Amino acid sequence: MPEPLTQPAQSPCGQTDTPHHPWLAHYPEGIAWDQAFPPKPLHMLFEDAARRFADRPCLDFLGRRYSYAEVLDLVNRAARGFQDLGVGPGVRVGLCLPNSPTYVVSYFAVLKAGGTVVNYNPLYVERELEHQITDSQTEIMVTLDLKQIYPRVAAMLGRTPLKRVVVCRMPTILPKVKGALFRVLKRSEVASVPRDHQHVDFDSLLANDGSLRPVRIDGLRDIAVLQYTGGTTGVPKGAMLTHHNLLSNAQQVQAWFPGVALGQERVLAVLPFFHVFAMTVVLNMGLACGAELIMLPRFETEQVLKTIARRKPTLVPGVPTMYKALLGHPQVARYPMTSIRYCISGGAPLPMELKRQFEQATGCVLIEGYGLSEASPVCAANPLTGMNKEGSIGLPLPGIAIEIRDLEDPTRKLGIGEKGQVAISGPNVMAGYWGRAEESDRTVVDGFLLTGDVGTMDEDGYVFLLDRLKDLIICSGYNVYPRMIEEAIYQHPDVVAACVIGLPDDYRGQTPKAFVQLTPGSALTAEALRDFLRDKISRIEMPTAIEFREELPKTAVGKLSKKELIAEAARNQSNGG
Repeated sequence: MPEPLTQPAQSPCGQTDTPHHPWLAHYPEGIAWDQAFPPKPLHMLFEDAARRFADRPCLDFLGRRYSYAEVLDLVNRAARGFQDLGVGPGVRVGLCLPNSPTYVVSYFAVLKAGGTVVNYNPLYVERELEHQITDSQTEIMVTLDLKQIYPRVAAMLGRTPLKRVVVCRMPTILPKVKGALFRVLKRSEVASVPRDHQHVDFDSLLANDGSLRPVRIDGLRDIAVLQYTGGTTGVPKGAMLTHHNLLSNAQQVQAWFPGVALGQERVLAVLPFFHVFAMTVVLNMGLACGAELIMLPRFETEQVLKTIARRKPTLVPGVPTMYKALLGHPQVARYPMTSIRYCISGGAPLPMELKRQFEQATGCVLIEGYGLSEASPVCAANPLTGMNKEGSIGLPLPGIAIEIRDLEDPTRKLGIGEKGQVAISGPNVMAGYWGRAEESDRTVVDGFLLTGDVGTMDEDGYVFLLDRLKDLIICSGYNVYPRMIEEAIYQHPDVVAACVIGLPDDYRGQTPKAFVQLTPGSALTAEALRDFLRDKISRIEMPTAIEFREELPKTAVGKLSKKELIAEAARNQSNGG
C-alpha cells in the first residue's frame, strides 16, 4: 500500500519546492495527495495479494474459478517455463490474447521471469502485427488455438523477429463441461497447430515444479510493458512503462477508492487487458485489492447484463459506450445491477446525462477518469464524494501534478484559467518511447509529460479539456491511428490521395471518416473500398463514412490539410448536416 512521505517538503513528483497546487484545498477527505509509492517489481503486487488471500477466489472465466493460490502456482510454473525458453531481462514476449486465465498467468509469469510484456490486440490484421513485432523485436508470442487469432500470428514466423509461438488450447481453460462441448461443437473454429520447434503447447510450458532461477529486477528502471500508442504523431510506438510506473498507477487508482473492501470485491473484467486502461484499473488494481476478476472474452450486451445479474460484481470499470449499451438494452429492467458500488469510466469523455442515468439505474457511483498510455494510464478523476464539475476530468490522483503549459513554449507554466497544453508529472509517467529518443525528449519536458491535449485549470484545481493536438481518433475507448488507415487505403491502385479524420459519434465517442481522391475515370465505390480494406485494418478502424472528392485540400507547401476537413465537418455538424 502507499506510504506517507517522511519529508513533507518533498513533492511526490520529485520537486524540492512546494509549488501552488490549487487542488489541495478541495482534495477528497481521507485521501492524501502527498503519498509516496515505493518501487518494487510489478509481479509482487500479485504475489503479495496471493499470500494474503490465498484461498479467496481470484479468477472466474465463463464459470471456471481459480483461487489466488492456484493462480500463483500457475504463474510460478509458467515463469519457469518461460525461463527455459530463454526469457529474461531484455526479452520481449507478446500477449495476443482476449481476457482469459492465460493472459493473467502469462502477464505475471513473463514479468517474474524478468522479461517485458508487449500487448497485442487479437483483432490486429497481419500488417499491424508485422509492424509491432518488428518495431518491438518481440521474440515469443502467446496466443490461443482459434482460427480467428492463431493463423495471423503464425504467419509472422520467418518474416519478423518472432521465433516461438506459445499456444493455449481453448478447451483447457474452460469449465470441464464447456470444454468438452467446445471440442465437439466448435471444432470448426479451432486452428491446426504444427508440432515443431517453433511451437510450444501452453500445458507443456507449465509442466515443471515452478522453481525459478533468481532474477534481479530494478523497479525504477526495468521495463515491464511496452504499450503501443499513437503518442502525439498518430504513428504507433511503444511507451516504455517500468515496473514502478505500473505499480504506482495501480496504487494511485486504489487510493482514489478508499471504500474498497480488500479481499471482498468482485470486478467485472470485460474491458480487454491488452488495453492499458483495463490492464491497470481492472487487472493490476483489481488483484492488488484481492478482488475476484469476473472475466469475459468480449463485450456482448446481453451476456454482460446476465453476468452482472448472476455474479453480482461490485466494481465495473468501462468506457462510455459500454454503459450506454447496457442502459439501452430493451430488456435492461430484467437484469438487476444494484450490486455495483463503484464504476470508473475512461477512454473517452463521459456525458453527464449518461452518468446520471447509470447512477440512477444502479445506485453506484460512476466517475470519469482521464489518462493516456504514456502515463500508465490514469492521471486524473472526479472524486467519489464532493464536487463533480460538469465537463471536467477532475483532480490529479495522489502523487500526480498537473500543469497547463504554453502551446508555443512548453517550458512555460500558465496560470489559472489560461488555455494551454495539459502536462503531467508523477511516478506513473513512462520512461520514454521505445527506440525513439528524440521524440521522447520532445514529449517529456522538465519531468512533465506533454499530453497533446489542450485544456485549462480552474481555481479549485479541476481540469477541463478543450481540444486535442494529437492526430488520433478514440473509438469506444480504443486508439485509432488515421495514418494506419490512410496507408491501407493507399494500397488500392485507384487511390490518389486519402485523409482520415475523427467525427463525433453518439455511441462510440468518435468514428473514422475517410476523404478519398481517385484516379480520373475510376468507378470505385465506398462499399468496394471497404471490401478491399477488410483484411488490412480491423473492424474498429473501418471508416463508417467514405467521401470521394475530385481534389483534397492542401496546405501552402502542398501537404494534405486535415485542418480544413475537420473545420468543414464541424461546420456541417453545427448546421445539422
